[in-house]
Amino acid sequence: MIQLTVNGKSQKVDVEPEMPLLWVLRDVLDVKGPKFGCGIAQCGACTVHVNGVPVRSCSFPVSAAAGKRIATIESLTRRGRLHPVQKAWIDHQVPQCGYCQGGQMLVAVALLNKNPDPTDRDIDAAMTNICRCGTYARIRTAIHAAAKALKAVRA
Repeated sequence: MIQLTVNGKSQKVDVEPEMPLLWVLRDVLDVKGPKFGCGIAQCGACTVHVNGVPVRSCSFPVSAAAGKRIATIESLTRRGRLHPVQKAWIDHQVPQCGYCQGGQMLVAVALLNKNPDPTDRDIDAAMTNICRCGTYARIRTAIHAAAKALKAVRA
């Protein structure tokens, strides 16, 4: 049995230790936010946070997540309130197909936690997830808006 904490809930799973975290989340725990994209950790649709750090869960063995805090896109909304990144995504109409957006938002949250006032260059360096629809300019604009909103909340 492997002990996981997913979105604040402690759970035990009986799976092979090398099973990718993505499949444990989706198929064993029924957490559907992380998506399967490429299966080789390139696209980022499967991104989750492990102890606050974005990881590509399609190539991250569940055993490496044992005892750590795992957060998926489902964890961002709290008590019915959108996270400022989610609100900025909506306000700036970032998603087109939306498939990659959960992973994109989790990377953006991690960036803003580390760097509350990122430049365009910082954003471009951090946002390595692939968006097939090409909404990169909107993503950048939304991250700047979320940074401003988070600054206001923290003040």
